[in-house]
This record gives sequence, C-alpha cells and structure tokens, in this order.
Amino acid sequence: MLGVFVFMMFRRNKKTQQQQAELQSKFGPGVEVMTSFGLFGRIVEIDEAENKVVLELSPGNTATVHRQAVTKIVEPVATVEEPTVVPDDASSLTLGKTEEPGSAVGGNTVAGDTPRHETPDETLRRLNDEGKKDS
Repeated sequence: MLGVFVFMMFRRNKKTQQQQAELQSKFGPGVEVMTSFGLFGRIVEIDEAENKVVLELSPGNTATVHRQAVTKIVEPVATVEEPTVVPDDASSLTLGKTEEPGSAVGGNTVAGDTPRHETPDETLRRLNDEGKKDS
C-alpha cells in the first residue's frame, strides 16, 4: 500500500513538472499571461539567467515577477459578432406612438426611473436613499 502511495506521488510530481516545462516553453514576448496571484499582463521581456519575467500590466506599467509566478497563458476569447440589421425604411428610427417621452427608448431615463447622466453626488445620494428604504 505504501509503495503504491509513493509511486502515485512521484507520478503526480512528474506530471506537474512536465506541464510546467510545456508552459514555460510557450513563453515569449507578446504572450498574454496570468500570474499565480491574479495579475494579468503581456510578457515584455524574459531574463533566463535570473528567472524573471517583465510583464506589461497596462500601457506604460510594468511589473517584474519570478518566472514560476506566471502560471497560465491567457487565450483570447473568440467573440461572434451578431449581424447588423439595417431597416428598409426610416420608420424604426423615430419614436413610436406607443412610447412615452420619458420611457427608456425615447427619454432620458432607464428602467427604474434612474437618470442616465447623473453626477457622482446624485448617484451617491440615490444609492444612500435606496439603502435606507431597504432597512
């Protein structure tokens, strides 16, 4: 039983090392990655001698991390664009008779009568008022 346990432990370690080596072989400048602590960035430079990777987190912001901290290559998400439907006439571009000027389509409000363009102070006041109603 102990022999089987030791064999399984060595097998798991070998698999992990193979996966890590495969991941490290895919590293190169321009590859989007994620670190073990949740930072996303693009590899700018790899220092093999000191096991360091320079990541660009956002334009102009870089971070240097240990090579083993990079744990995942981020694959770009494929998005399917929906075809644009162009109406044959301009009737769909005007306000319909059943819609009211204050509705979500024709007016300046969205569902729940929340103004679209409110200042940060107004937003804070509205959220505080909603919190008082719930309590």
